[in-house]
Amino acid sequence: MMYAGTGREKPDFLATVDVDPNSPTYSKVIHRLSMPCVGDELHHSGWNACSSCHGDPSADRRFLILPSLVSGRVYVIDTQKNPKAPSLHKVVQPEDIVKNTGLAYPHTSHCLASGDIMISCLGDKDGNAKGNGFLLLDSEFNVKGRWEKPGHSPMFGYDFWYQPRHKTMISSSWGAPVSFTKGFDLQHVTDGLYGRHLHVYSWPDGELKQTLDLGDTGLIPLETRFLHDPSKDTGYVGCALTSNMVRFFKTKDGSWSHEVAISVKPLKVQNWILPEMPGLITDFLISLDDRFLYFANWLHGDVRQYNIEDPKNPVLVGQVWVGGLIKKGSPVVAMTEDGKTWQSDVPEIQGHRLRGGPQMIQLSLDGKRLYVTNSLFSAWDRQFYPELVEKGSHMLQIDVNTEEGGLKTNPNFFVDFGAEPDGPSLAHEMRYPGGDCTSDIWT
Repeated sequence: MMYAGTGREKPDFLATVDVDPNSPTYSKVIHRLSMPCVGDELHHSGWNACSSCHGDPSADRRFLILPSLVSGRVYVIDTQKNPKAPSLHKVVQPEDIVKNTGLAYPHTSHCLASGDIMISCLGDKDGNAKGNGFLLLDSEFNVKGRWEKPGHSPMFGYDFWYQPRHKTMISSSWGAPVSFTKGFDLQHVTDGLYGRHLHVYSWPDGELKQTLDLGDTGLIPLETRFLHDPSKDTGYVGCALTSNMVRFFKTKDGSWSHEVAISVKPLKVQNWILPEMPGLITDFLISLDDRFLYFANWLHGDVRQYNIEDPKNPVLVGQVWVGGLIKKGSPVVAMTEDGKTWQSDVPEIQGHRLRGGPQMIQLSLDGKRLYVTNSLFSAWDRQFYPELVEKGSHMLQIDVNTEEGGLKTNPNFFVDFGAEPDGPSLAHEMRYPGGDCTSDIWT
């Protein structure tokens, strides 16, 4: 949960939300862990141990890693002592990171089989993209160095995912922090301050083997996911600005290629800053059985479910509108090809009008509940959804049909972060503690 960028001089915090429908505190925040500093902008999160540690009896998924995108701090949270009330274990200070690696703006965190933690960093301390790379922390969360070999840093940084059986890691590219931290300026895309490439690394030795130029169909590639099956050599990346889901895959000669698998057409609109509005695909995920892919269109306002049993030919099987700029009551209207106008029907939940657009998503382990929050980044929230900064985020739950496909909002679940004790706050990524699919969730 974030106060950074909202104008409220309060520290960001980790909220524990009760998602057990049989609990008396269902759909409520039951604990708040405030960070010790102001201005962090907590963004993504990861674990100290995960499936990559399979076979290591000493591996224990106990610590949640919380990189702070703006301040550069990395918080380590102990979730084991009391899962309903996590506690702060350690703070990795940005000065230590910069001194030892030159890296800043930490984003995605993944655990490694070695016990180390790897974090993508989007630039240097001055916000230049050329300073980006991958930070390594050891198992005691001390700064160890950079992961990639010298001279093998990507052009831009953002997300990454690795597939050990194919000895490959693939990373994506948002843009230069000096640009995106000030809000979005379309001219900066033309100026080369945003990415359109995927970077293919040898795993685990960190050699940049190939750079895939996604071209004009792949502007601002963000979240990156391989299929969960470790034998598979295919995955997807969501390209925000062009709103395409691009599939990447290994070719017969061992190199990697790509193709557009899903395309969300821009909408012709009236009363907006541009004549056409992209969907702006932000977060996406793949179900554990690799049958379904879900993603959010932050500007259009819909969440989609695709059957990807044939990874080359995804099929839309579920869609629900839970916000966006073209909802009924908004000054912005969409136009059909024949000139008619329309707006999306967005339900109220428990009497609350939904704010912003769907952004981060988290799927329960059984695949039946999809949780949604709506903050992207405070500077972008303020630019595109000023009401979100003023009134705060919320968290929703969508029921998932895991047999034939289909999405439906749960009318009994609504967490209003506009009613926080310290004032409205912004909700970003969520994490399950694991195990029971109906326990608690952190955001």
